[in-house]
Amino acid sequence: MKAIVCEKPNHFKIIETEKPVLRGGEALITIKRIGICGTDIHAYKGNQPFFTYPRILGHELSGIIEDVEENDSGLRKGDQVAFIPYLHCGKCIACRTGKTNCCTEMNVIGVHRDGGMCETLAVPVTHLIKTNGISLDEAAMLEPMSIGAHAVRRSSLKKGDQVVVVGAGPIGLGVMAFAKYRGAYVIAMDINDERLAFCRSFANVDETVNAKNDPIQQLLEITNGDLPSIVFDATGNRPSMNQAFQYVAHGGTLVYVGLVKGDIIFHDPDFHKKELTLMGSRNATKEDFSNVMEAVKSSRIVLESLITHRCSFNEMAEEFDSWLLPESNVIKAMVER
Repeated sequence: MKAIVCEKPNHFKIIETEKPVLRGGEALITIKRIGICGTDIHAYKGNQPFFTYPRILGHELSGIIEDVEENDSGLRKGDQVAFIPYLHCGKCIACRTGKTNCCTEMNVIGVHRDGGMCETLAVPVTHLIKTNGISLDEAAMLEPMSIGAHAVRRSSLKKGDQVVVVGAGPIGLGVMAFAKYRGAYVIAMDINDERLAFCRSFANVDETVNAKNDPIQQLLEITNGDLPSIVFDATGNRPSMNQAFQYVAHGGTLVYVGLVKGDIIFHDPDFHKKELTLMGSRNATKEDFSNVMEAVKSSRIVLESLITHRCSFNEMAEEFDSWLLPESNVIKAMVER
């Protein structure tokens, strides 16, 4: 079968490799859609933590079951599915307490092991979500939306909370959408006015802030001097993540949704005087995927407008570099098979 391998930073290659064989507890999936995300971009550019080369990327996936044995999940040949790409051990302290998203032995499809930029992939049945009734595009986008949904759930956000989401990429947009879904007053922050306008149309945010123009003063004015009670940083950008401490109200919470390969530094007296809560939010759980599926099926979250670029499987290696250019204005690129 064909696969696209990232052999080293800045280099993709289409290769022929062996088709996987069906094993107990797994299903063979014909891959139909591959969403491109920040993890894929960081891996391609050589900036992804927890990563080795060569690697077949791709973890925002949807497809059709090609073969599967009888299983407790009720999955059958021909079913359309999405993937939960976080393969957990089920035994460690995190798994035992239900935090499968941060398993100590985490293996993420497309990061720690080869992913879905291929024709057929073998996946544990336990990590598949039946998505009959929504589109293949929507099914592939359940994963990034679930990361946003998990961050919102982890924050213990309450209806009426004033929150700011820093970063208007797909993950940040997911956080905004689910914060609104939970009844928050949502402020979007980015440095790109076009992205901020999109935040209004996609996530129906209440306010937007361009971070180039004295963001703290803008937040003080919007919140009547209080600052937001919850700040989500979905940038994966170190200066932004350092600065995010300044946006949080006294007694508030800062949630890091984005990941950076490096150290975050903050001024401890400011941290203590505000009695801040600092959280990391990693991946998502099956519960989050189910919550997103419900929101998509009920049309309370509409995902199709996120896809701004698409290409065929055979074109991806040539198209990828163009998607990295700022002038391309990519929000979500989708690869079709």
